Amino acid sequence: MKTLTIVFSFGLFVLVSSFADGQISSKSVEEKQGNEAKMKYAIAIHGGAGSSPKRFSDENNQKRHDAMKKALEIGTEILKTGGTSLDAVEKVVRFLEDDSQFNAGVGAVFNAAGSHELDASIMDGETSACGAVAGVTTAKNPISLARLVMTETRHVLLSGPGADAFAKQMKVDLVEPSHFDTPATLKKWNAMRAKVGETSWKKDTPKIYDMDTGSYMGTVGCVALDEHGNLAAATSTGGLTNKKFGRIGDSPIVGAGTFADNKTCAVSCTGIGEQFIRHAVAYDVAAQMKYRGYSVEKSVKDILDNRLNKGDGGIIAVAHDGSISMEFNTDGMARAAADSSGRFEVKWVDDPVKMKK
Repeated sequence: MKTLTIVFSFGLFVLVSSFADGQISSKSVEEKQGNEAKMKYAIAIHGGAGSSPKRFSDENNQKRHDAMKKALEIGTEILKTGGTSLDAVEKVVRFLEDDSQFNAGVGAVFNAAGSHELDASIMDGETSACGAVAGVTTAKNPISLARLVMTETRHVLLSGPGADAFAKQMKVDLVEPSHFDTPATLKKWNAMRAKVGETSWKKDTPKIYDMDTGSYMGTVGCVALDEHGNLAAATSTGGLTNKKFGRIGDSPIVGAGTFADNKTCAVSCTGIGEQFIRHAVAYDVAAQMKYRGYSVEKSVKDILDNRLNKGDGGIIAVAHDGSISMEFNTDGMARAAADSSGRFEVKWVDDPVKMKK
């Protein structure tokens, strides 16, 4: 039977219809181009949104830059050698939890009771499996404990003494709470209390957050796409300085501070957690891609411009095609990104601080 091929061009789409044995097939040029442009892997990392690096010494800024670069190298090496996105985000965040420059793990801020309560979450974009811990006090690496909640229990979130007991049961690395102390976080806590006393958590207290005491607000997070097409996201934090004992922010809340779905994107947030919870920010990035057809960049920008207040924080996200967004509405956000095209960059502010290679 003779085959007749007819091509109609309209906008971005080309319809190719092949009339053979009564069958018709069609393909979108836009879809084809998108598939061709898709990255084999992509990764983005944040080290917290908050104060401008101009408030800190060149030496401290260089150290922070170097730590972000090393974290990016760790994640990139896993992905480019065929590793999973879940392994990449966990190991990157573990590395940052062990660096006292960040507000996660060692270096976590003090709460109003003079102690530390650490939060973390992780999510698998392939299966929607997720795990989280909140208010932990003895687990050296909360992100790894969160992953064990995901893989070893039927739950999503464990908190407080229950999470600490689970850490002991799982035989993860345990430390004394003082392990998380640093002179810098103690100084910041004392400065906050000198300014507002013990009640900085009250609703009618002026907005005096970490950026006012010269902090990076260093919550950490990582999002990644692996060569198998799977997305993952992870976030870890010590919360807000002088937060009320028992306060839980967005970092361990799936859909608020962390989210991943292979059909859309993986997201990790940083900033004023209450705002990210109120607006379900991490999920909203994915939802706008799914239901409004937005790109990951447009989704993130819309949320920062129209949902959150200036100074609330930042968002990193990687889409299913490997495109990356790293945006913030604070004075600065440590961030880094790499992908299979050869991109490899560490950024501090839009006007890059001069750093050694």
